[in-house]
Amino acid sequence: MFAASRAQARDRGFLWRLTRDGHSSYLYGTLHVGRDNWLAAGPAMASALQNASTLALELDPLDPDNARRMGVALAQAPSWPLAPELRQRLVRQLQMQCLPVNSVGTSPSELLLSGVALALARRDGFEAQFGSETYLSLFARQRGMPVVSLETVELQLQALLSANAAEAHGMLEDGLRELEAGTARQSLRDLVRMWESGDQQRLDTYQQWCECVVTPMEKLQMQRLLDKRNPAMAQQIDAMHRAGQRVFAAVGSLHMAGDRGLPAVLGRMGYQVERLP
Repeated sequence: MFAASRAQARDRGFLWRLTRDGHSSYLYGTLHVGRDNWLAAGPAMASALQNASTLALELDPLDPDNARRMGVALAQAPSWPLAPELRQRLVRQLQMQCLPVNSVGTSPSELLLSGVALALARRDGFEAQFGSETYLSLFARQRGMPVVSLETVELQLQALLSANAAEAHGMLEDGLRELEAGTARQSLRDLVRMWESGDQQRLDTYQQWCECVVTPMEKLQMQRLLDKRNPAMAQQIDAMHRAGQRVFAAVGSLHMAGDRGLPAVLGRMGYQVERLP
């Protein structure tokens, strides 16, 4: 797969150079799903990786300790009671994707919705195992480059999972509505096209066209998933850069959008931020 992808490698996604204190780091907007022929880096991304000394990911997908901690945390995560009507709709979505339904009521409904979304992505040819982070972690390990996680498993799950039964009900209602209307699948397709072409203008206006930031719960979830996590990740990147490391920081592309995205946050921290075509 790597050999085949190298033969047709081209740049995808969003890449910035961050310059401060006489040296440069890089910021890359990833896609968490992908195709096997996207595994190799294009010229601009390959050059940035060769110039970097440390790879920083939201969470390193190949770190066995992350996998262990994720398993422990998910086993302890609460599963809030589901209203019968919502339970029936969730079971229907799982059945439509040939997914097991025995976890309904015992596993967090947010994870079950994610499973449905990944199954829909697979129908369109996108696999989580071919996401940007997997390739980058493999590349770094092959080079002997240190790989660090910008977040912990516990912090990430705190952003992803509901804090109480009311939140769980609202998030499930919103998620089911998007699945049943087909907007969830279409939003992913649009996001992939935006990422493939590196369309920053469309990225910056994502919340205006995705049809996924409509209800109060969706707005709260977007703040928790993106806006509130960005400052802490920027601080981590800044600390490594100030220590003399040339960081290649790869984070989900939606963390790059608008004036609260990582490029804007790091710019306000004194970095010269240059978008690389």
